Amino acid sequence: MNITVADAAQMQNSTARSRANSDSASLGNFFGVETLLPSAITPGSLVDLGSDSSNTGNGSINRSESINLTLAALVALVLPNGNFVIDGRQPVRLNNELRDLKVTGIVRAEDITQAYTVNLAQIAEARISPTS
Repeated sequence: MNITVADAAQMQNSTARSRANSDSASLGNFFGVETLLPSAITPGSLVDLGSDSSNTGNGSINRSESINLTLAALVALVLPNGNFVIDGRQPVRLNNELRDLKVTGIVRAEDITQAYTVNLAQIAEARISPTS
C-alpha cells in the first residue's frame, strides 16, 4: 500500500518569575568593638542586605513530519462482501527516530491496482500507529 502522511505541531510557552529579599541585622554588642567605632556609625544598622532576582524564559517548538512510503501488508481476513481486512508493519526512521508503524484497515478488491498497491485514501477505517 502507498502511504503519504503529513503532520505538523506547534507549541509556545513563556514563563516569568521575580523575587525580592531583604535582611537586616544589628550588632549592638560585638565583643566591645562597637565602642571603638566612630560616633557616626550606628551599631544597630551595621548590616543591611537586599537582593532582587528576575527570570524570563520563552520557548517554542515547530515540528513537522512527512511520511511517504510503500508498505507491505497481508490480507488478515476476507469479509463476506469480498472486502479485505489488511494488516502490515514496517520500521521507519523519521526525524532520527526509529518507529515501527502498524497499518490496519479494510480494502475493496477494485481499489487494488495492477501493481498490487492501494493508496491510503482508499483504505476504510485506516489505522496508522506506532507499535511498541
